[in-house]
Amino acid sequence: MSIATGFIEARRPPAAPPRPWTGARIAGHVLMALWIVSGFFLVWYLAEAYFSPFFEKYADKYVSGFIVTLQIVGVSLLIGALLSVPVALARNSRLALFRWPAYAYVYFFRGTPLLAQTFLIYYGAGSFRDALTEVGLWTFFRDAWFCVIFAFSLNTAAYQAEILRGAISNVPKGQWEGAKALGLPRHVILFKVIIPQALMVALRPYGNEIILMIKGSAIASIVTVFDLMGETRRAYSRSYDFQAYIWAAVFYLFLVETLRRVWDKFEARLTRHLAR
Repeated sequence: MSIATGFIEARRPPAAPPRPWTGARIAGHVLMALWIVSGFFLVWYLAEAYFSPFFEKYADKYVSGFIVTLQIVGVSLLIGALLSVPVALARNSRLALFRWPAYAYVYFFRGTPLLAQTFLIYYGAGSFRDALTEVGLWTFFRDAWFCVIFAFSLNTAAYQAEILRGAISNVPKGQWEGAKALGLPRHVILFKVIIPQALMVALRPYGNEIILMIKGSAIASIVTVFDLMGETRRAYSRSYDFQAYIWAAVFYLFLVETLRRVWDKFEARLTRHLAR
C-alpha cells in the first residue's frame, strides 16, 4: 500500500452500523409490499377490462371527457394567471383603497369551497336573468361551460395571487434598493427584476395549484358539463359497472403524474443555475 492510498484510507469515514429492524421500519416494508401487490392487481384488472365490452363502448366518451377537462383546466389557469398579477400587486400596495378589496377577494375565494362558488355562479345567475339580459351577459351565464370557467378562474386567481404575493415578498429588499440606485423606474424594477426572481420561488407552489385544479375540475360534472368525471357518471348510470370509476381514476392519475414529471423537468431547467 502506497502512502497516498494509506492516507485516503485513513481519512475515509467508518462504515455506518446496520439499522436495527424497528417497528416503524417493518411497517414501512409491509406497506410497500402491499402497494406493490395492489399495483400488480390493478394492472392485471385493467388489462382484463381493456378488452371488455364496457371499454369498447365508452372509450371514445372518456377521451372526449378527458379533452374537455384539459380545456377547462388550461383556460381557467391562464385566465387566473392574468388576474392574479394585479390582485397580488394590490395586496402588496400601500394604499388601503387597493389593498382591502384585494384582501376581501382572496379571503372569500380561498375561504369557501369551489363547489359552493360554482353553484353560486351557475344557479345564482338565474336570479338576475333580466338584469343580465339587459346588459347582454345572459348568453354567457346560461351556458354551464362558461360558468365553470368563470368560477374556476376566479378561484385559482385568488390562490395564484397569494402565491405570487408571497414570492414577491420573499425577494430580498436589496434587489429593490440596487435597482433604485441604478435609476430604474418602479414599474421596470417590478416587472424586469422582482417578478422574474419571484417566479423562481413560486414554481413549486404553482405546480401544486395546477394539480389541485385538475382534481378539482371534477366539480364541473355536477353542473352538467361532460368532462372526464361527467362522462364517467353518465357511463356508470347506463351500465352500473364499477370499472367506470376505476378508469376515471386511471385517467386522472395519468394526467397528474405526467404533469408532475413535466413540471419537475421544467423547474429543474429554469433553476439549473441555483444548483451550481
